[in-house]
Amino acid sequence: MQGVNPLRAPHRLLGTGLAGVLLLSACAGPAGPASNSNQPNDAPTATAPPTPSASGPVTAVATVLQEGDGPPELCLGGVAESLPPQCGGPEIAGWDWEAVEADSAQDTTWGEYTVEGTWDGETFRLTDAAPAEQPVSPDDPRLDPDNAGAAGPDTPEALELQNEVLDHLDGLSGWTENGYVWVTVVYDDGSIQRYADDKYGADTVAVLSALRDVE
Repeated sequence: MQGVNPLRAPHRLLGTGLAGVLLLSACAGPAGPASNSNQPNDAPTATAPPTPSASGPVTAVATVLQEGDGPPELCLGGVAESLPPQCGGPEIAGWDWEAVEADSAQDTTWGEYTVEGTWDGETFRLTDAAPAEQPVSPDDPRLDPDNAGAAGPDTPEALELQNEVLDHLDGLSGWTENGYVWVTVVYDDGSIQRYADDKYGADTVAVLSALRDVE
């Protein structure tokens, strides 16, 4: 029996659901109790991905940027190399520009730092900041060629899935590599990875957390 291609499964299910809705709409008469009685009452409902908070301190190496009178933001995704740079991210509470070295241009102040603090799911609250020092990234077994993922090689279907995952998980960045669709989120305690496994299939999406738990 031929297996279901995980790249197309979500889209095929959506198409089937839409066809079912159109068929019911075509067959149903005016709205009323009789029409509603034919609708399934136990149909599954879509759930949003989790937005976990961190139970302990977290850290990241990132650009902090403040534009005008706006709040300082922790740029955990990409940074446009313009002058001034352009980026965005969650608000960083407790930030003090007087305590760090920074650059300024055109009413924008920024710098790159190693930050440590807490994450409540919406706001990063600073406890310490230091000059940026790139951490040593641990080896990820999902990059092993002998452990390729189920998403397959770089294809238009893989790119379509990448864009869907990036949008649905509110990702900071995304790409495909070694058969996985990789997506970086602000913070994951493992619950977003489990959600992605349930939604897209195991060994299809690899979730990375921009904020890392302090060991």
